[in-house]
Amino acid sequence: MFQYLPWAEAADIEVTLAPLFSDAYVAGLQHNKRNPGDVAQAYARRIKALLGSGSFDLVWIEKDALPWLPAWVEQALLARNVPYVLDYDDAVFHDYDLHRNPLVKRLLAGKHPALMRGSALVLAGNAYLAEFALQAGARRVELMPTVIDLARYPSQGQMSVIDKLAPPCVGWIGQRSTASFLIPYKPVFERLLASGQARFAAIGIDAQAHGLPMVSIPWTEQTEVASIASFDIGIMPLLDAPFERGKCGYKLIQYMACGLPVVASPVGVNCQIVEHGVNGFLADTPEQWEQVLMTLLADAGLRQRMGAAGRRKVEQHYSIQVTGPKLAAMLKLAAKKQ
Repeated sequence: MFQYLPWAEAADIEVTLAPLFSDAYVAGLQHNKRNPGDVAQAYARRIKALLGSGSFDLVWIEKDALPWLPAWVEQALLARNVPYVLDYDDAVFHDYDLHRNPLVKRLLAGKHPALMRGSALVLAGNAYLAEFALQAGARRVELMPTVIDLARYPSQGQMSVIDKLAPPCVGWIGQRSTASFLIPYKPVFERLLASGQARFAAIGIDAQAHGLPMVSIPWTEQTEVASIASFDIGIMPLLDAPFERGKCGYKLIQYMACGLPVVASPVGVNCQIVEHGVNGFLADTPEQWEQVLMTLLADAGLRQRMGAAGRRKVEQHYSIQVTGPKLAAMLKLAAKKQ
């Protein structure tokens, strides 16, 4: 959401930010650290922000304003005469309606449908999320894919090759919570590493702690693009499950923006982002993953052609330069309709 601020300001929209958690709290999550005091303070700040919503023309909410509390709490705190927009890039509604605890399901399964019905607009990052919103009875739903800012991602020709003498590097970027998707492919990585055909790297996790044969690269906002650009191939394995079908393929878009070919599981929006055989490959089983990785590792020309095709697709469909003006117009319309 933050990357849209310049585009909103260019459209004469004044934005006041009210993040739920602090950067320090979110950083702690990567080390499985949770401070209940930080959570209490975060919710107190958010409640104060919602109580002050009457001074605005529109409230733009990422997913839900008060996670794990019922919809009626949020709706009671929001000003009744101010419309709100909901923004989804994950199927977070499945945290509630598919929860193992029957009490959580009973209390919260209907939360997101209720919020969607009361919204002026639902921004959905892919068709799976959009369909859920429509089924919930949302009045207006717009597809708004996750995008990157081309200004932060140099074109393929501007990127430096880190080490042409070393085997190609297969890389992944993500968080501790999604590192488990790599585990089924550990034997594939080990074989390709042992044969000298590939190197493997992971941005944002302690790969060794997960038993993965990958070099760990720390994540920072300032260095993530350069770190991704040091890869030769970008990967996104996923499980085919309800929550994962709601993912918006952000890491694929980042890889492609850096001119990398990609390999991804054929789940959800991955099947729209990845054009099999054009900008990368879709692979399901470990055997398929090994086959397509070996194909890419053995052919530098193919990697370059697929990387260039991926970059073009990002420029045309998955950049803020394309979606920025559209989103600003949608927000203004949502405010004016009220």
